[in-house]
Amino acid sequence: MNKVFILKGLDCPNCSAKIENDVSKLNEVSVATINLMKQSITIESNEEIKDLKEKLEKIVHRYEPDVDVLDECHEDHHFGEHLECSCGCHEHEHGHEHHHDEKNEFKSMLTRLITGAAIYVAVIIATHLLNLPWYADLIAFIIPYVILGYDVVLHALKNIVRGRVFDEQFLMSLSSIAAFFIGEYPEAVAVMLFYQIGEFLQDMAVDHSRRNIASLMDIRPDSANIYKGGEMVSVAAKSVKVGDIIAVKPGERIPLDGLVVKGDSMLDMRALTGESVPKRIRTGETALSGSINETGLLEIKVTKVFGESTVSKIIDMVENASARKAKTENFVTKFARYYTPIVVILALCLALLPPLLLGLSWSDWITRAIVCLVVSCPCAVVISVPLAFFGGIGAASKRGVLVKGSNYLEALNSIKTVVFDKTGTLTKGVFRVNEILPAKDMTSEEVIEYAALAESFSNHPIAISIINEFESLGKNLEVSKASDYKEIAGKGISVKVSESGKTRDLLVGNEKLMSENNIEFMPSELVGTKIYLAHDGKYLGLILISDEIKEDAKAAVLGLKEMGIEKCVMLTGDENKIANYVANEIDMDEYHAELLPGDKVDIVEKLSEKSLAFVGDGINDAPVLARADVGIAMGGVGSDAAIEAADIVIMTDEPSKIVDAIDVAKSTRRIVVENIVLALGVKFAFIVLGSVGIAGMWSAVFGDVGVALLACLNSMRLLRK
Repeated sequence: MNKVFILKGLDCPNCSAKIENDVSKLNEVSVATINLMKQSITIESNEEIKDLKEKLEKIVHRYEPDVDVLDECHEDHHFGEHLECSCGCHEHEHGHEHHHDEKNEFKSMLTRLITGAAIYVAVIIATHLLNLPWYADLIAFIIPYVILGYDVVLHALKNIVRGRVFDEQFLMSLSSIAAFFIGEYPEAVAVMLFYQIGEFLQDMAVDHSRRNIASLMDIRPDSANIYKGGEMVSVAAKSVKVGDIIAVKPGERIPLDGLVVKGDSMLDMRALTGESVPKRIRTGETALSGSINETGLLEIKVTKVFGESTVSKIIDMVENASARKAKTENFVTKFARYYTPIVVILALCLALLPPLLLGLSWSDWITRAIVCLVVSCPCAVVISVPLAFFGGIGAASKRGVLVKGSNYLEALNSIKTVVFDKTGTLTKGVFRVNEILPAKDMTSEEVIEYAALAESFSNHPIAISIINEFESLGKNLEVSKASDYKEIAGKGISVKVSESGKTRDLLVGNEKLMSENNIEFMPSELVGTKIYLAHDGKYLGLILISDEIKEDAKAAVLGLKEMGIEKCVMLTGDENKIANYVANEIDMDEYHAELLPGDKVDIVEKLSEKSLAFVGDGINDAPVLARADVGIAMGGVGSDAAIEAADIVIMTDEPSKIVDAIDVAKSTRRIVVENIVLALGVKFAFIVLGSVGIAGMWSAVFGDVGVALLACLNSMRLLRK
């Protein structure tokens, strides 16, 4: 049983990790996974859980009292796109209300901060100018403290009652209240003021990051134009069925996949592929949802319903990427769980042991302990690390690289070997005639015409390439001349051709076919698929057909080597000559030819001593994609099999995009390391300085709030990459 709930208002990675952990500990629950980007939790269980929602609410409110737990249909699943649910609720209205709720919460918090800060400044001035007794000073400073921090203290008290002691609210409450007890009233309020400012700015940073990623994925229209009674009307895209005709005006985004039945236009496919150059589309071609129609009116026959369209699958994949956490994220979550209690115990030792054992000043050492408590809050690491992975996944999707999880993004950093399938990955998978070598007394035009006549009964890619080559001469193929078509397995075809009142037996095929029919010919040493022709025992000539190497294949291999990849390997089922030619053309380190699908798995097994990525078309290579540490599908736009099979999908069929993916992965790792070093380094330094009495309360506040904000802003750099 899988059950999904929306956690409306959940923005904190730290709290979400704690909620996920506690829900997973329920006896009936197998796995619980929080998707922070969608603000949802998916609960897997082998049995029906009684009062599941109530149990979930209890756990959620233990950490986040203001988060609402809703059934899945009550909130939009795709970053605020507002649709009507199947249950009948109107998500547009709800999403609109949710947006205003967030704005009101920000305004309310901002007003509170300004009010509290103004009163705090006024109290400082008043206590300096007026010689008030200590209790008057205390009362005066309690007023801004209550305005600024009442919710933090209440939250900490509720958590203590529930058995949860060690969290950031407890740290701030303990340190600020302790400051009051030792007479450091301004510092006590300052701790709460700057903690709340930091939380406010962090929430804004996280919200801004999520909205930036949301804007990258805001590529699916919720309405479509259809004709009713001769008029064009707008309807919900969800209600459109397969076979319906939709109209897309210039400037509109295509809502559903389909075939163009009328119209000619240019499509902006940047949102799907990352490519800025528009693509021409004509009648009979496939139009993909998420593309922007730039010029002419298009009429499109829908081939996939709303939920199965290309853009829906892309959005779903990017949204769900946050559910697959990187090892670094899991480490940070565990680290925070043990870090806070250790810091509190050390602070208590710092406050108690020197006065008890050495007779030193209680006030001085309690102040030092408070400084350590303030600076030790783990928010900077716990929030900024998941934020960096969000940004990395968003940046990759902007380049046309879809990563299914931050664990795969992280894994790209350790890849040392990249193995490529040849056809459809390094080559275009489209055959074309490279050369025509006619025999004596024959012309190239005559040879290609005979071959086209013979192949006119076949829809094989090689046959299509021959027919296309003939048609490119501007001539019409007289198919009626050919008859009695026979396919000779593994060798070629025979056909009778009528011309000038004569009927000739035409043979088209490989060397075996020529030899078996005693045709005198010279076998060619050229690289490619060789088609020999003969009629009535006479050799006519040779057609050389080959698969084109992709323009950026060589650049991809060179780019990978510059990125630190140690070995690039090509696997193919083609003959050795063709494999050798392609491998040499693109500077491949190693190649293996004439392989069956099972052979590819065996070779990948042998090469997998070091971390390995396999790049294939996602259809025939599923077993190898599954075996590799990272499976990368050159899926092309709209390839369902590729999207399902791989860990990473390259939406443009360009192997050079793998270099982009690794570049984003390395940038993400660099920013994660920067954040961890910055946060822990600064905190450790301030803890040491606070312990020896050099750093005061104001320094501690910067060590907590300032570092957390800097780390969040650093993570957001990835969104601009």
